[in-house]
Amino acid sequence: MMSAELFRETHVPRLEIGRLRQPRRNLRDQIAQGLKRRWLRERRRRKVGRAYDMALEIARVIPRGSEVLDIGCGNGFITHHLSAMLGTGVVGIDVMAATQAPIDYRRYDGRDFPVADHSIDAVLLCYVLHHAQDVRAVLSEMKRVLRPGGLAVIYEDIPETAWDRLICWTHDLKWRRRAGECTFRTESEWVEMFERAGFEAILERQLSRTRNLMHPVKRRFFLLRAQPDKVSVPAARLADLRSQPLALCDR
Repeated sequence: MMSAELFRETHVPRLEIGRLRQPRRNLRDQIAQGLKRRWLRERRRRKVGRAYDMALEIARVIPRGSEVLDIGCGNGFITHHLSAMLGTGVVGIDVMAATQAPIDYRRYDGRDFPVADHSIDAVLLCYVLHHAQDVRAVLSEMKRVLRPGGLAVIYEDIPETAWDRLICWTHDLKWRRRAGECTFRTESEWVEMFERAGFEAILERQLSRTRNLMHPVKRRFFLLRAQPDKVSVPAARLADLRSQPLALCDR
């Protein structure tokens, strides 16, 4: 028969539940962090991939070596890809403090483009104009910085159907607090506004709604050319010119 002293001296090890739960919690945290990194990496890959496809499309209509200004460049990936494709430095401007891609980025104050007069061969606006609070001012700045005959490449969402208007409305709700109210226009309204600002539409093309499955709206591609400013002739000088006889020249 065992003595009581034996039972008193025998120690039964206690299981510390907290120590068992801690490794499991750490494992769950590691898995969650790994999945989050994976998701962010995939989002970045899709973002960079879409930017590459758009830059490739833009490079087909802009001559190689052109000096380009990307207005509202956002993350800067389109600007970055386009620089390599055109073999020149593409400048990106936006109202943000910085951009993700390594580009020639310049802060835009919302009024004046930080670029000299008539120093740019082409400007680019990828789904930007509907965010502008003063579209006429933006178009005027585009005309100022472009060289004579310069090009403007514009992508825009077009609210043609009820579905398109719904998508544009949700987009407006998402961005209104950050960038102000969005103004979407029809294709004819945009063309009329471009012509009034001194641009000629030389190419228009409808784009697929399935380009971005997260934003399935009708899209339109515009390629514009800046028209030379009309020189106003004073009335007195015009009357003097009309009074002079015509000189016929052989060709």
